[in-house]
Amino acid sequence: MCGIAGWAEHQRDITSNVSIIKRMTDMLSNRGPNDSDLYVSENVLLGHRRLVIVDPQGGKQPMTRQLGDNKYTIVYNGELYNTEEVREKLKEKGHYFKSYSDTEVLLVSYIEWGIDCLKHINGIYAFGIWDEKNKNLFLARDPLGVKPLFYVQKNNRLLFASEIKALLEHPMVEPVIDKEGLLEVFGLGPSRSLGSGVFKDIKEIPPAHYLIYNKTTMQLKEYWKLEAKPHMEDFATTIEHTRNLLIDAIERQLVSDVPVCTFLSGGLDSSAISSIAANAFERDGKGTLNTFSVRYKDNEKYFKANEYQPNSDDIWAEKVAGFIKSNHENIIIDNSQLVLALENAVKANDLPGMADIDSSLYLFCKEVREKATVALSGECADEIFGGYPWFRRQEDIKADTFPWLKYIEARRSILGKEFKDLPLEEYVGQKYKDTIKHVPKLKGESPQEARMRELFYLNIKWFMITLLNRKDRMSMANSLEVRVPFADYRLVEYAFNIPNSMKFCDTREKGLLRRALKGILPKDVLERRKSPYPKTHHHMYTEGVQKWMREILQDKNSPILQIIDHDKVFEIVETGGKSFDKPWFGQLMTGPQLIAYLIQIDVWMRKYQVKIIG
Repeated sequence: MCGIAGWAEHQRDITSNVSIIKRMTDMLSNRGPNDSDLYVSENVLLGHRRLVIVDPQGGKQPMTRQLGDNKYTIVYNGELYNTEEVREKLKEKGHYFKSYSDTEVLLVSYIEWGIDCLKHINGIYAFGIWDEKNKNLFLARDPLGVKPLFYVQKNNRLLFASEIKALLEHPMVEPVIDKEGLLEVFGLGPSRSLGSGVFKDIKEIPPAHYLIYNKTTMQLKEYWKLEAKPHMEDFATTIEHTRNLLIDAIERQLVSDVPVCTFLSGGLDSSAISSIAANAFERDGKGTLNTFSVRYKDNEKYFKANEYQPNSDDIWAEKVAGFIKSNHENIIIDNSQLVLALENAVKANDLPGMADIDSSLYLFCKEVREKATVALSGECADEIFGGYPWFRRQEDIKADTFPWLKYIEARRSILGKEFKDLPLEEYVGQKYKDTIKHVPKLKGESPQEARMRELFYLNIKWFMITLLNRKDRMSMANSLEVRVPFADYRLVEYAFNIPNSMKFCDTREKGLLRRALKGILPKDVLERRKSPYPKTHHHMYTEGVQKWMREILQDKNSPILQIIDHDKVFEIVETGGKSFDKPWFGQLMTGPQLIAYLIQIDVWMRKYQVKIIG
């Protein structure tokens, strides 16, 4: 994985601005600690930071290929999982290769097919290609949005980068937010609208979109979308098809010239990935798979089962590790470190995020990076196979809003007088309606099936991308590449059209996936109830965020004070979050996590010197 940055401008020569593109690129050093370089031309500046995964010598970037009197240059963040198939197609068309890197394959595929290269590749990616002769910049992002790509188009110039922090290094871009930015943070946060960078003028290329910028135009277009199709396979075939797609996705993502490991919580999804990976390691003579779990110091003393987390992961991770014979390690997170890492999580994300759900992942990835460079993780299975409670709870299925954002009125209660009139409900409601309009329809589908299709679509386009953003930023801040096999677009396309009677077979969440994993996992692991990403239950964490937020409330220079209702937030802090009796963001953020989210907003506004305008 890598970090990319660029600046294109057609009206003037920008070669004298190398110092700016260098600063932008250097802000991405954590994404690419192994190498860096620039491409400088009259109308474009491109920067690249590299994390070496495949072909250390042949994959250097920016990479340029000449074809006749034209040359093409690429900066690329990602991995292609069908590199060899695409390479063979291109060889048949007369192309040659100087390396075995996927970067060169991607660049040559664009030279051969242009925009249609996106129809040939399977992977996670965000890249930019400059066509020198035609002065054309082509940017693209992978179908599910695993890799980030932000941009600013202003004053006849286009800037782009893997992360917001790099864009803010350009003198044209200021850290300001307007009314819409506040609506994103307090109405939707920690999720974001597709395409929103929260800061004024900063946008993000949505998943499955490309952008073309040349002398005459700038076009943003969608190149892949989910389609509603009749599911023609019987149940047995569907199980087998699901199994084969998943195994293929996982095994493709094990390709690397550096150590690969897996995250193992003991839940269904990470256990499946770890088991399939361990089998592939044994078959291919790669030795023993390393697996890692996150734990919190003394958490077992304070763990309390609830609807969302019926039991602790600890014993289950050990059980699966023993079953697959992996070299397993528990990463123990101290609760005081968890509080302090809230700041590092903000810096990694460039925005307030998922509180300790982020900071724990940040600390976890930091430790894993000491032993591996690539990891596979289980995100996205719940969104495509129906793992969350809201897929089966009738009040959520029928809710005319995002099921993880049902309590917007409660969010309003923390706003101060000046911002009480922010149209939070209207903004969130419109985002929901706009998304529903794009849900593909299947003729003759029952109202119940149609509604469930809407729910799956909402999860893929909103909840899933929030978790993918989190995983990318927290891992890449520690120079760790994390791959997510359940986000293979072929698997997502297939699962989207499987009838709910099959998806929820055996009258339980992810019933079909459990059937598909028979023989791959032990029976008791297959039957274990869904358990979310583990979080701390220790009172030390709650006390830590209470102390920090009290200090913020007492400091008259705290930037968040201009937005919030001091007395209301003070009450929330003193009760450890209990006085705010509604979940802030689904099951992941309640009580202490709300306090931590407010801390992150203040940290963000301080560190980035955020100004509110309008």
